[in-house]
Amino acid sequence: MRDTRESRLLLVLLITTAFALITVDIRGGEDSPVDGARRAAATVFGPIENGVSGAVDPIGNAVAAVRDSGDRHDRLAALERENTALKAELGSDDRNRSRSKQLDRMLKVAGQGQYGIKGAQVIAIGAAQGFSWTITIDVGADDGIERDMTVLNGDGLVGRVTTVGPHTATVLLANDPDFTVGTRMEAGDELGFASGQGDRPLRVELLNGKAEIKKGDRLITFGSQADKPFVPGVPVGTVSRVDPSGGGLTRTLYVTPFVGFTKLDIVGVVVQAPKKDPRDTVLPEKPKPTPTPTVTVTVTPSAPADGQPQQEQ
Repeated sequence: MRDTRESRLLLVLLITTAFALITVDIRGGEDSPVDGARRAAATVFGPIENGVSGAVDPIGNAVAAVRDSGDRHDRLAALERENTALKAELGSDDRNRSRSKQLDRMLKVAGQGQYGIKGAQVIAIGAAQGFSWTITIDVGADDGIERDMTVLNGDGLVGRVTTVGPHTATVLLANDPDFTVGTRMEAGDELGFASGQGDRPLRVELLNGKAEIKKGDRLITFGSQADKPFVPGVPVGTVSRVDPSGGGLTRTLYVTPFVGFTKLDIVGVVVQAPKKDPRDTVLPEKPKPTPTPTVTVTVTPSAPADGQPQQEQ
């Protein structure tokens, strides 16, 4: 439509009519003469408006947001509380799953070694900066726990019980400097004594100074008289370093323990020793070595520059 006098007059007339209808509608309220038309229009165009209102009416959305800010704030706070509770529940489920796995591994170790164990949970851990590496467990004399019992988990040797109360007990960890346990090399009879060194590998003194030991060899507990404080066959660790033999009576090894002493949770106290030495049966299977890929390079001799075969001299 061209911008003419007639078009301008028509536009003014339409605007005037629109304002008149709006005024009549407002004053009429529910009895408005245009109420029927308005409802019909809402039926037809309502769904379309809902679909595009976010794109075509950002100011309206902003106003609605301000108007409903109180309700939205309350709902947001409720959602945050629900989310926090859900996270706590999820964390609890994750922890329970982790404990279930720890318990399964420990029961497997107990079954392989034929150890009678009493399961326990770590409820406190001594500070590494203190004089000893210890943990407190939630079983005690009322549960049949006695001093000098072996403590293990699904990975291996944890320590030994040193103090017993009615409902709790203190365990000296195997990495404590005051801790010593008799050891035996896997698939052999080389005996030694392992001592804790805090957060460093265990130090093992082999009785045979000429023993052939290499990195990766594994050790288990040798066992004590009457199985106290140590039962035989509990995995101790893997050799990480071997001191050169200096012709002495003993040989020094450094052993990385199987157990992570800073993340203990579920442990087991051996309340009944095995009827016979399980030897190496409790050790986990050795990981299979990954084959190293080899690359073969074939060199093709190049032809002489003149294209003629070379003559032997």
